[in-house]
Amino acid sequence: MPEFDPVYLAIVIVGLMGGVLGVVGYLTLAERKVSAWIQDRLGPNRVGPGGLLQPLADGGKFFLKEEVIPAHVDKVFYLLAPAVAVITSLLAIAVVPFGPTVAPPDPQPTVAAFEAAQAEYRNHFSFVMAPGLDVGVLYVFALGSLAVYGVILAGWSANNKYSLLGALRSSAQIISYEIPLGLSVLGVFLIVGSLNLEKITAWQADHRTWLVLVQPLAFLLFLVSAYAEGSRLPFDLPEAEQELVGGYHTEYSSMKLGLMLMAEYVHLVTAGFIVSILFWGGWGFFGLENLLTDPVGGAVLKAAILIGKMLVYCGFALLIRWTIPRFRFDQLMNIAWKVMIPLALLNLLCVMVVLQFGWPLVVLTGTSVLSFCGAGVLSVWLRGSVTNPKRPVRKLPPGLPAGVTYASR
Repeated sequence: MPEFDPVYLAIVIVGLMGGVLGVVGYLTLAERKVSAWIQDRLGPNRVGPGGLLQPLADGGKFFLKEEVIPAHVDKVFYLLAPAVAVITSLLAIAVVPFGPTVAPPDPQPTVAAFEAAQAEYRNHFSFVMAPGLDVGVLYVFALGSLAVYGVILAGWSANNKYSLLGALRSSAQIISYEIPLGLSVLGVFLIVGSLNLEKITAWQADHRTWLVLVQPLAFLLFLVSAYAEGSRLPFDLPEAEQELVGGYHTEYSSMKLGLMLMAEYVHLVTAGFIVSILFWGGWGFFGLENLLTDPVGGAVLKAAILIGKMLVYCGFALLIRWTIPRFRFDQLMNIAWKVMIPLALLNLLCVMVVLQFGWPLVVLTGTSVLSFCGAGVLSVWLRGSVTNPKRPVRKLPPGLPAGVTYASR
C-alpha cells in the first residue's frame, strides 16, 4: 500500500469529484438530447450555444428553489436519505481507477524483497484515489448495496403511499439483482486470481485481450444487473412516473431532489468504470495506448481511453432508455431469479471446469454463446414467444362483450 500523502490525496479528491460531478451534469444534458433525437424534437437549445449551459442553469435552479419539507414526513430520516444516497455513491469511486495504473506487487518470499517491491510500486503514479486495495471490487459492491438504505429511508419517511411502494420495489429489486451481479464477476476473479481492479486491468494488458471476449455471457449478465441496480429503464420501477408519480422521491424538491437524482447518475458513472475495467481492458485498447512514448502524453492517452469506454457505457444506457419498455414487477423478479441467476451459476461452473482441466480460455467463449442460445431456445420452448405464448386462455364469465378473453395460469 502506498504511503499516505494528504496533499496528494486532497488534489486527487478535488480533481476526481469535480470531474465526476461535471460528467454527471452533462449526462443529464446528453440524456435530454438523446431523448429529443429519438423522439424527433430539439431538446434543450436555449441556454448557451446548443444548450451547453443548460446543466449549469439546472444546478443553479436546485440551489435557488425554496426548501419545502412537508409537515407529515419524518424529518430526521427525510433529510438523512439524500445524504446516504450521495455519500455511498461517491465513496465507491475511491477505489475505481480513472486512468492508467500499475498493479501492486504480489507476495514476496522475504521481507526485504517485499519492501523493495513496495518501494518500486510507490514510485509510480496511479490514477486512483485509494491504490493497492486488494478487495477493491468487494468494496464497490458493498457500498452499492448500502445505497438501498437511502431509497428505503426516503420512501418510508415520506409517509406517502407512492413513495413507500417505490421504496419496497427498490429494496426487492436491488437485493435480487445483487446476486447475479456478484455471480457474474466470480469467473473474472477465478481467471485473474485477484479482486484488485489494478491487477485485473494489468492481466488484460499482459494477455492482450479483453475479458468480454473470454466471458461474453458474464459481461451481459453484469451489464443487465448494473442497469437494474441503478434503476435505469427498463428497470426504473422504484420511480415509474406513470404509476408512482415519482416513487421514493415524490415528496422531495429543490436540492434534496437534486441529490437523489445526482446519486443515480454517479452510480451510472461508477458502473461504467467498473465495466470498462472488468471486461473492456481498462485503459488498454489493443496497443493503441502505447502510441505515445512520452510518459505524460501516454498517461493522458490511457486516461482518455478509459474515460471514453465509460462514456460508451453511459451512452448505451441512454439509448436503452427509449428502446425497451419497462418490465412489470413480476417480470423483473422472474428475470433475476429464473433466468440470470441460473445462467450466472452455469457460467461459473464452466469457468471452474475449464480452469481445473487447464483448457484454453477460448473454450469459455464457446460455452458462453452456447449457454445464452440454449437458454433462449429453452425459454421459447417452455413459455412460448410474445406473439404465441404457451399459456391457457379461457373465456370470461357470461354477460361480458363477445370475444373478450383473459390469460390465466
